[in-house]
Amino acid sequence: MDYHESLDVLDEKTMNISRAINSLKEELEAVNWYNQRVAATNDETLKAILAHNRDEEIEHACMALEWLRRNMPKWDEELRTYLFTTADITSVEEGESASGDSSLGIGNLK
Repeated sequence: MDYHESLDVLDEKTMNISRAINSLKEELEAVNWYNQRVAATNDETLKAILAHNRDEEIEHACMALEWLRRNMPKWDEELRTYLFTTADITSVEEGESASGDSSLGIGNLK
């Protein structure tokens, strides 16, 4: 596991969050690899198998993301802001501020 702080100062929840984030990264990397292989192969049977595998990795990534949403309130807040909307993605945050968001605007420093 890739920790950047000494283990003796990390609690179990923080380590579990790190596990979930690392799993999410690994699943997304697998999606990328399978997706490239799907695009590259000319064998239709292999293409179907690789696409199936890619889609399984997407499912796994979504499960890890959902675990993060349930265990870190900021994930829940951000996912509720950005997912399943039809608004321009880059203007969603601005709309949030215009609607009276009382945050400190830290998100604007991105």
